[in-house]
Amino acid sequence: MPRAYALSFKPSAAPIREPVTKFGGQPTWIQPPQWPISLRTGEQMTFICQIVIYPEVFGQCVGKMAYLFISEQGSQALPTWDADAGENAVIVQPGHPPKVPVKPLANGPSLYEFAETLETALPQANPCEYAVDLIRQSDPDFLNESQRLIMDEPNFALYSKAVEGNKIGGTPSFLQEDALPPSGHLLLQLDSAQVPFSLNFGDCGVGYAFISPDGSMGKFLFQSY
Repeated sequence: MPRAYALSFKPSAAPIREPVTKFGGQPTWIQPPQWPISLRTGEQMTFICQIVIYPEVFGQCVGKMAYLFISEQGSQALPTWDADAGENAVIVQPGHPPKVPVKPLANGPSLYEFAETLETALPQANPCEYAVDLIRQSDPDFLNESQRLIMDEPNFALYSKAVEGNKIGGTPSFLQEDALPPSGHLLLQLDSAQVPFSLNFGDCGVGYAFISPDGSMGKFLFQSY
């Protein structure tokens, strides 16, 4: 049964500078900075999180920390859901060179949340940073779409409940077609409807980051309804 950590988010009153799992703020680089750049706009991508590549979940890996980024949707629609379109990135340190352009920039745009203010009628986007609590769990083995289709309703409901949610490692819960790489592991599953910050993953989308078996490279995609 795949090992995993369920995630519980807690706001941080002070910047988190340690090489720990966190969401928002600025990356804590463990090697020289590698900030990914949008292939279409040339702008810095937005930093979402850094994830420790835990040996107790993934075994002994080359990589020790993975950093997740995604391009901001501006005046042009960007294919941020596509793992190979150059509009999102998983930077692994130490690891293989990224497949997207990078610059040696330590800081840049980061995660935000919307909050209402007395001064304006519209919610304002405020920078945010969250620490996490990790809750150890074991997921069921992955069942592909064909296997899920022949399950009876009670067992399908139990399986779906067991694999959903925000977590590091474990078994992915795909909203659309199966997108599990031929080799590799789920690094992070992030449900945009179950987080305290803003994520543009489409309509109630879920993001999936994967790492290679040796933990030296990663990729990201998201699916939505």
